Amino acid sequence: MRILLASPIDPKAVRSLRRSHDVHQLSTTEPGELARAAADREAVVLRSGVVLSSDIMTAAPDLKLVVRAGSGLDNIDVDHARRRGIRVVRVAGMSAPPVAEFTFALLLSLARKVTVADRLIRIGEWPKPQLGGALLRGKVLGVVGAGNIGGLVGEMGSAWGMNVLGCVAHPDGRVATELAHRGITLTDFDDVVDRADFLTLHVPLDESTHHMIDGTVLDRMRPGSLLVNVARGGVVDEKALYDALTEGISVAGAALDVHESEGEGTVSPLAELPNVVLTPHIGAMALDSQRLIGERVTELIEAFHQGTLNEEVRDGEHVV
Repeated sequence: MRILLASPIDPKAVRSLRRSHDVHQLSTTEPGELARAAADREAVVLRSGVVLSSDIMTAAPDLKLVVRAGSGLDNIDVDHARRRGIRVVRVAGMSAPPVAEFTFALLLSLARKVTVADRLIRIGEWPKPQLGGALLRGKVLGVVGAGNIGGLVGEMGSAWGMNVLGCVAHPDGRVATELAHRGITLTDFDDVVDRADFLTLHVPLDESTHHMIDGTVLDRMRPGSLLVNVARGGVVDEKALYDALTEGISVAGAALDVHESEGEGTVSPLAELPNVVLTPHIGAMALDSQRLIGERVTELIEAFHQGTLNEEVRDGEHVV
């Protein structure tokens, strides 16, 4: 098959694909270059940060397969793929452990002012008395989107001795029971926001979740609470978050791994604030997980090539 790797994947997986297929690796996410590179390709592999629009797919008449090396689909025009009969599959489950662990890395860095301390000690300051931080144990962890990733975050929070509240898009008794077994109390979005000392976000970006954390929601958060976003940048209204963080009435700090604008040369409007931790969308970038994702991408491409994709795909992977 003629394959375009529009995003980096594990080098071992690249070598494996090259042994049997015509593989081209893209070094830029610029739309014009992506369209040119995809023009003669039968399969495209991509991660977040690469937008596979209807225009780009239209420019690729031989395109038959799109593999999303991750769970989010907001960067793929799935409706266009469905109309064209292009198969879309995603490698979803393997991102949950690294993103969940990274959520706690951000939460702890924010709560204990790790990045602030690091910056100051590097310039010769020793501000120990000013660097006290919040204790996690005994506090309320609110998980917005207690699904594959959020459920694991809640489970970890429970193990840390936190009181965990979670909400999901489609609650029912079965979900409540499953979450309760993991130490998570199922409730609604408003209750999670109102009661959380630490609020973490784990929802896809779509029309229903765009700016779901807006000025009204931020005003309702508990005084001194902290926000962690590892979902998608558009879930949070960053202008409203900037205002809330500078006013200091409700939310006291935020950590964001995802941003409304991402990419080389982009500077977050929150970068000037000392009560913010920023990382460049690296939640899923644990090396062990990237190796497993690369292996799964290879398996899915080989299955499609052999005509056995329907038998190969697992629960949650099939999209179109």
